[in-house]
Amino acid sequence: MISLPPLPALPAVSVVLPVRAEAAHLHASVRSVLMAGYRGEVEVVMAVAPSTDGTERVAAALADDPRVTLVANPSGLTAEALNAAISTARHDVIVRMDGHALMPRGYLDLAVDALRTTGAANVGGRMVPEGSSPFQRAVAVAMSSVWGLGGAGHRQGGVAGRTESVYLGAFRREALEDVGMYDPHFVRAQDWELNKRLRDAGYTVWFVPQMQVPYFPRATWKELSRQFFSTGQWRREVIGYHPGTRSARYLAAPIATIAVAVGLVLGVLGLAVGAAWLASLLALPVAYLLGVLGASALLAERAGGEAALRMPLVLATMHLAWGAGFLRGVR
Repeated sequence: MISLPPLPALPAVSVVLPVRAEAAHLHASVRSVLMAGYRGEVEVVMAVAPSTDGTERVAAALADDPRVTLVANPSGLTAEALNAAISTARHDVIVRMDGHALMPRGYLDLAVDALRTTGAANVGGRMVPEGSSPFQRAVAVAMSSVWGLGGAGHRQGGVAGRTESVYLGAFRREALEDVGMYDPHFVRAQDWELNKRLRDAGYTVWFVPQMQVPYFPRATWKELSRQFFSTGQWRREVIGYHPGTRSARYLAAPIATIAVAVGLVLGVLGLAVGAAWLASLLALPVAYLLGVLGASALLAERAGGEAALRMPLVLATMHLAWGAGFLRGVR
């Protein structure tokens, strides 16, 4: 493992944010960083993409504070935004946030302490999904369960220690620059892919359970299905670049998607032509449906009320949209 130089007690911190179409949330997000209670020097660097909702105007007003710096991100791509912000940042500790996230008080202290005590190149915690509408609450519960997004610690929690990836992350600049920072090729999954390269280079990625950041998931079925389709596409792309990352966890959704689609098409055809052996393939989508209903029942108490009624739709959308995206890939 690569050893990094020790950090001082209160190193200066640069918080970088990729910003696009965040007019409704950006002011609160930046203020939460500046009010997080860290006693060392803090700067905020926002890479702002062209937006139609007034985000650039909000960002410009925030930049009246000398602790806030703006940099342009003409492409709108997240990886390019982060690289531009990191290149502009002045300090050696780089903390990633998002323009719609609220940094909890004490978050920077936890990040700096973990970087210092573990010697890791990247430390971070987990997203804590929250929702206001019944559909959004169902998505939030599903995302933090093994039935929705698998067993990743940065989604469900766990114990402190080495891990594959973390949510957002707090980095040592030396390590980021050593591996070439974020890869602009990856429209999604750029965090996981960066952490893979950090680990391959001999650096440590460390999970800190106390570093929890609220996350507000997609609030409509259309937005959710689009998000998961794209995530599945880019997960396949990561596997294409890093074949060793292929695992049963990532193949489960595309296999389920194929089984459901084949079972429905051939099963209905079997019923139409009177072929019992083909019709028997309807057992595949029926088995999947029963599995989704069973998982939904297990999550019903956590979701509560109307959200529990939406859980089967949410889980099926997560699985099948992700699987369809993975099967299609990036073209």
